Amino acid sequence: MPLSHQRRSALSEQVIAALRSQISSGEWPVGSRIPTEPELVEQLGVARNTVREAVRALAHNGLLDIRQGSGTYVVATSELAGVMQRRFADADPRHVAELRSTLESAAAKLAATRRGEKDLKQLDALLVRREEAWQSGDAEAFVTADATFHLAVVAASHNDVMTAMYADLGEVMRDWLRADVGAELTDRSNMDHTRLVDAIRVGDAEAAAAEAASYPFQCRPARVGPPGRA
Repeated sequence: MPLSHQRRSALSEQVIAALRSQISSGEWPVGSRIPTEPELVEQLGVARNTVREAVRALAHNGLLDIRQGSGTYVVATSELAGVMQRRFADADPRHVAELRSTLESAAAKLAATRRGEKDLKQLDALLVRREEAWQSGDAEAFVTADATFHLAVVAASHNDVMTAMYADLGEVMRDWLRADVGAELTDRSNMDHTRLVDAIRVGDAEAAAAEAASYPFQCRPARVGPPGRA
């Protein structure tokens, strides 16, 4: 929808808000390339310089990455997410696993008592998508599908603060999972999450919490050679 024309600074802020909304809503997921500058000009009905200024502002804030000759890509869902990714880029992987375990266990426990039918349908669909991604052998597709599933578990807690915090840590979690999975997928990397969804479905809070807490550590076996399919 074209934006209303006001003074340049206010209009630039509107464009920044519009682009940020596309990112935070998931319309432009992390890793995706956003529309080209001419496409954004046409979609928003503003001048090229205004679009360029907005894109540069979001790149400066860590949401976008401008790659010459390739395009502009989403690298974080919010300014805080970009800060988190840079802050914890060199964190101990086990510490990231412990954080993921702690947050997801608490969220799963809440989800078991607060989830609605819409949450359950979403979890069922994402569980299937996660399995399909693993079957495809595409490691990056699996990382995305797994991260999306786990975010849905947290969202089913209906704790907005916890969900926002987990989303802001999303790329940190993905980086950890990429390192864990590696270039190839193994049976070990595809831990069955059906029991977690079942526990949430029947309202077993303790079982849901225990299942969610165990996954990060089950997925990190000691490796003595290059990974491969079992």
